[in-house]
Amino acid sequence: MAANTLYYGDNLDILRRYVVDESVDLVYLDPPFNSNANYNVLFKEHSGEQAASQIRAFEDTWTWSMEAELALESMIVEGGQVSVAMQALRKLLGTSNMMAYLAMMAPRLVELRRVLKPTGSIYLHCDPTASHYLKLLMDAVFGPENFRNEVVWRRTGAHNSAKRFGPIHDTLLFYSKSGQYVFKNVYRPYMRGHAESYFKQEDARGRYWTNALTGAGTRNGDSGKPWRDFDPTPKGRHWAIPSRVFDELGLDSSMATQDKLESLYVAGFVVLPPAGSDGMPTYKQYLTDSPGMTAGDIWAYQPYTQGLLIDTEQGIDEDVRWFVAQGDAERLGYPTQKPLGLLARVIEASSEAGDTVLDPFCGCGTAIDAAQKLGRRWIGVDITYLAIALIRRRLRDAYGESIDESYDVIGEPASVEDAKVLAAADPYQFQWWALDQVHARGVERKKGADKGIDGRIYFHEGDSSDVKQIIISVKAGHTGRSHVHELRGVVDREEAVIGVLISMQDTTRHMREEAASAGLYTSPWGKHPRLQLLTVEDLLGGKGIDCPPLRQVSQTFKKAPKAGAQHDAPSLFSEDAP
Repeated sequence: MAANTLYYGDNLDILRRYVVDESVDLVYLDPPFNSNANYNVLFKEHSGEQAASQIRAFEDTWTWSMEAELALESMIVEGGQVSVAMQALRKLLGTSNMMAYLAMMAPRLVELRRVLKPTGSIYLHCDPTASHYLKLLMDAVFGPENFRNEVVWRRTGAHNSAKRFGPIHDTLLFYSKSGQYVFKNVYRPYMRGHAESYFKQEDARGRYWTNALTGAGTRNGDSGKPWRDFDPTPKGRHWAIPSRVFDELGLDSSMATQDKLESLYVAGFVVLPPAGSDGMPTYKQYLTDSPGMTAGDIWAYQPYTQGLLIDTEQGIDEDVRWFVAQGDAERLGYPTQKPLGLLARVIEASSEAGDTVLDPFCGCGTAIDAAQKLGRRWIGVDITYLAIALIRRRLRDAYGESIDESYDVIGEPASVEDAKVLAAADPYQFQWWALDQVHARGVERKKGADKGIDGRIYFHEGDSSDVKQIIISVKAGHTGRSHVHELRGVVDREEAVIGVLISMQDTTRHMREEAASAGLYTSPWGKHPRLQLLTVEDLLGGKGIDCPPLRQVSQTFKKAPKAGAQHDAPSLFSEDAP
């Protein structure tokens, strides 16, 4: 298994075939689920004879089927706690869509536990419709003792509902594989109200407040011995020196606790209580040196609010913000996209640089992008080539074309026969694969939309106002001269400069004659055939479109921001809303 790999295919099959035991440090998954469906529909009984459900982008539903029945049976016969949980859920939920969802998730969660290292963790992103059932399933797979958090993420600002409170949050279920797992506190900015309430004192170094130098419980070693006649043991405490402050002074960590305290005192960080009092020494925690407030299990972005009293304790978590508008620079147009900051927080908290992050439902690749930015290795899996194509484009947009050399794509066609198999199994995914080979984007399918256009490429010729387009048509079946003639008509109608027909079959003499009759398009870079014919064999051989240099691509999904061009990090403490 090579890290930094995109896999196209069913994640259950990919996990079993390619991902070895205990090789992954962190798993994040956001499984598709039709959370917008009527709640009662999810519990409707269905016949087990229905065709197996197809999970595709924008169609995130699971239905009861023979496939779900077989998945459920396989988990039951395995025995153990997962079997017990699945039998109980089956009695409760029957053959509902919800049960189908759980039956298909169970073997995947079992595989994800297998590939996790003993120090690894998993975050399952879901909504309140299924979170309580998934928690029972996660308890069965990972053990209730390894449950760490139910994180509530406020995913939107408002949602009007006539007969209930507006549903505005998602849930992240955080489990570890064992009691020894990686976790680092992440910090959020102080709120102005908090800073004004606590950091009231000031000296030459700046504003500060005094914090405890002791922790609960007694100790028998150095941390339990007196210093300067202050003894923590009778108070049921021990010395607990903040390592961050100590590290900043560059002091030897092997020093005895009493010597450390003395060094901090000489450096001016320790405040002694008044003589004769019963108090204990404290240390100065400076606002400018503080990392901020540790993040809790409610992650909420508080935007500007007008006309309402703002509770300053709400603060602003810019890094887990939702997409506030259609014009949001980070929004790519993928309907289930999550903010980059949300994934960055998960990855920073539960992995180290160089660790491997796995997303088995990688969608538009936010986890992949975040892992790349944070210096982690990554593995992404998706059952739609639409997602794989989008991730490849997202990485190119953010990191440049050279990023293609730093990862592998497994599961995409490597031969004409492979392409034929994909086209027969799923023409829609074949189309996305073909478009990705020429760095084009598929067009958005709308009711009543003009036919004959499967993809577009836009580019500039001259200044930014001089935009030209290339029209792409993909044919997996029989092709002939009429298809070239139709494409010519579309190119003329759309006032495009080039049309490209991508076909599975070899081109015929009549097709080539029809293409040649369309003439040439002249650009500052030379002459280019107005109609071009490419076969799958051409694509696999590396042949591309004869056209001017492409600096801008089509907007089926928006171009991702370049790495480092995301929103600025929030300041140490945030201003209250204006």
